[in-house]
Amino acid sequence: MRFIDVFAGCGGLSLGLLKAGCQGVAAIEKNPMAFETLRHNLIDGDRYKFDWPEWLPKQAMSCEDFLGDYAEKLESLRGNIDLMVGGPPCQGFSVAGRRNPADPRNKMAEQYLELVKIIRPTYIVIENVGGFNSKFNEKKRTGDEDDRHFKKSYAEFISEELEKNGYTVSRGKINCADFGVPQNRHRYLIVCSLSGQADLLKNLTSSRSEFLNSKGLPTARPVSVFEAIADLQTRDRKLVMNEDSGMSGFLEAVYEPPQVSSPYLSIMREDFKDAPNSRRLPRHKPDTIVQFGKIQRESQPGRSLSKDARERLGLKKHAITVLTKNAPAPTITTLPDDIIHYNELRILTARETARIQSFPDWFELTGKYTTGGKYRKIECPRYTQIGNAVPPLLAEAIGSLLIAKSQKGTESHNTQSEAKNAGS
Repeated sequence: MRFIDVFAGCGGLSLGLLKAGCQGVAAIEKNPMAFETLRHNLIDGDRYKFDWPEWLPKQAMSCEDFLGDYAEKLESLRGNIDLMVGGPPCQGFSVAGRRNPADPRNKMAEQYLELVKIIRPTYIVIENVGGFNSKFNEKKRTGDEDDRHFKKSYAEFISEELEKNGYTVSRGKINCADFGVPQNRHRYLIVCSLSGQADLLKNLTSSRSEFLNSKGLPTARPVSVFEAIADLQTRDRKLVMNEDSGMSGFLEAVYEPPQVSSPYLSIMREDFKDAPNSRRLPRHKPDTIVQFGKIQRESQPGRSLSKDARERLGLKKHAITVLTKNAPAPTITTLPDDIIHYNELRILTARETARIQSFPDWFELTGKYTTGGKYRKIECPRYTQIGNAVPPLLAEAIGSLLIAKSQKGTESHNTQSEAKNAGS
């Protein structure tokens, strides 16, 4: 099953599909930092390589550039792509953000639709935040927005457009924790078929036990944070200088592979023998560490710190959560200081957030760790790459389902052809 990944980020969707047995063809990502991580690991990686078209440069580009600069070449992909996936930028829809109906990033989903019309993939998967299926509030109307975003959700608009183009659409919310990801990450999926296969999303949810069993993961409970990151603790570990960030003065804990691994950790480690990268520890000020201790005492397990507690502690942040050791994490965001470790007075390392997103240890994050100021809008450092990604484990479940459906459809077609030939 050959696929194209649009709005690919650092490659969470691509990685899961590759692990399921799909073949990557192209990936479109605007941000150079995120694209470099994707290229390094998956396009030109040691474990995976894309069947990249000779006419397409291996470089960051927007969906608009892809459509505009390579319009004639795109026709060559028609009939050669089985699956198109993508997670259009979600900030305009997110209930955690400003939820701005005029956010220009909302229109990027329409560029995705233009690609669909040209390439006509057999299957389509679109992933976004839960707010993707909510209408915008009339109170936020300024007069410059498109009326349709107030009459129907963006998910409804896209689904109707896909149906007009011959696709059978199934859609709804899922929790990534149901597919082995140690994180309560509620996302909205639109899964489509050009061959008339209905209820693909329902098929995905009903196949979860089979998928989890195939990975050796528990089916009756979610994977916990402890199972995901316990081996990355820093307590009682030797600290050495961090060398993978290009900045001096940062430390990391020496990594010691555990003698016994949880099923989830075995998936994360695979056959990787080395220490994972991106383990740089934050440099917290003494006052910050003391504040983290107070937050841990004030917090309720797994819940964002209450408004009253934030006011007592003098915190301006709207959301900060202390992890619960034996439960999944809350949604991993692009802001590393949204979450505090369950038994260490610090935020998580980039590798710990990657583990919670289900990126395996061999997957190397590249570029800066964080950014700030005016660069927040243009740069995509490691923590941002991870927070924006689709968990690879969920993507693998989706890929496994679509491969099975595709094979079943091929077998059915062959059987019908044989019967027809026998009859003639």
